[in-house]
Amino acid sequence: MKSFDLLRPRSLEQAIELLPDGRDPTRAGKVGLLAGGQDLLGRMKRRLFEPDELVDLKSVPGLGSIEWSAAGAVEIGALVTVAQVAGDARLAAHHPALAEAARSVAGPQIRTQGTVGGNLCQRPRCWYFQDENAACLRRGDARCSAFSGLNKYNAILGGGPCFIVHPSDLAPALVALGAEVRIVGPRTDRWTELEGFFTLPSEGSILRENVLRPNEILTAVRLPAPERGWHSTYIKVKERGSYDFALASIALAVRLEGERVADVRAVLGGVSPVPWRSQGAEEVLLDARLDDETAIEVGEAAMEPAQPLEHNEYKVHLAQGLIRKAVARLAGD
Repeated sequence: MKSFDLLRPRSLEQAIELLPDGRDPTRAGKVGLLAGGQDLLGRMKRRLFEPDELVDLKSVPGLGSIEWSAAGAVEIGALVTVAQVAGDARLAAHHPALAEAARSVAGPQIRTQGTVGGNLCQRPRCWYFQDENAACLRRGDARCSAFSGLNKYNAILGGGPCFIVHPSDLAPALVALGAEVRIVGPRTDRWTELEGFFTLPSEGSILRENVLRPNEILTAVRLPAPERGWHSTYIKVKERGSYDFALASIALAVRLEGERVADVRAVLGGVSPVPWRSQGAEEVLLDARLDDETAIEVGEAAMEPAQPLEHNEYKVHLAQGLIRKAVARLAGD
């Protein structure tokens, strides 16, 4: 790993001032944000990212707490650890999908160090992106090696011209729960829907996965107070029995009125460059009963737009099975 200077700002404003603003080209790509470091330090060890400076957010006060409003909304600081989310009884009671997603992340040691903000902003796990010797569009090369290469783990929805999958477990759950994120920069302090935070490779810059500018920081996640009748769950399939990233996952949230679905948000993970909100699945579920027949129809509708690559058609069947399992789980709540 290349040596670097560790900067410890004492305020959010100071942290933002330390980030590159685009006016000094010599600092572009040479400054990184350090939260839990589980993704960042791995990339630095493999020399995929070699910053001159790291801005340590752990020295900034106010980013590591979970705060509930009187109305029941909750704000989760970007430096709250995944372990804190996984172990918070109130979050588990009000937002089961989020607690389940947090418990599925890696192993206990990584959950203890990894943060909510870092989990949402981590870089792709595609092995061509992670290999400095491989051609990769996302690192500025002319082609995506995964398209015609070893693409077992790559996207079947929303891919092209790059076929990464978003690696976060928290993101699909939070999108399904209607989360917003707070973004702070030198000229902005705004809340935006998390669903619009992530960008497809065909949108914006191919070199990044979200709308953050180089001098902006994601500082918090906010969830609305749950309405009566909402139920949610998160289910993930991974290749190894121990900790691993999702081959496919589903975050499903439904609001029931009697036996019928009055509102629904269905978000797939592990199959797309972004947490993939499935309009087809939601259309089938809306005003339907949570039964076996509906579950099969939902899975088929969700995978209708899928475009598997040579080695990952299995993800279509995995996702359909997960959807059926999620529907069955919520039917039993």
